[in-house]
Amino acid sequence: MLITLRNAARACAAWPPSRWGIAVASAVLCALLLGLPTSLVPNPVFGRILPPEWWNYPVFAASALLGGLILATYLGPRGAREPRERRSRLGMAGGVLSFLAVGCPVCNKVVLLALGTSGAMSIWAPLQPVLALVSLVLLAVAAVRRLAGEVACPVAPATAASAPAL
Repeated sequence: MLITLRNAARACAAWPPSRWGIAVASAVLCALLLGLPTSLVPNPVFGRILPPEWWNYPVFAASALLGGLILATYLGPRGAREPRERRSRLGMAGGVLSFLAVGCPVCNKVVLLALGTSGAMSIWAPLQPVLALVSLVLLAVAAVRRLAGEVACPVAPATAASAPAL
């Protein structure tokens, strides 16, 4: 675990400024994708019935930053194709859980249909901080894994031509 964290830090240190620019732009994009529909970023299209909780903003900011970092890891050297094994679903799951965690509990149509208004307030709303914590853990693990994978010793995938005959 410590080696993985160290490798992730080494990968960040090796990024050129242009890649950090992509990370910042990606974080802004993630903030807009998460903040506009949940109305944490004020806008005329979406609204909230209930005001945000105090913890919604730190979770929103951390999710956007981690999401931007994860998206920036997909920017590799020109022409390099990433092996399928490096693609992780943890970041996507963390992003979806962040959206569910910071959204208004009574604005979520699926929750309203499944639990009703009183269920959304008495069951769903108390679960949202747990979802927030799980989402941040998933995003952090995805970011560390992807970053550590950039400096780890790559192993070429076996091809049919190089596989031994049985």
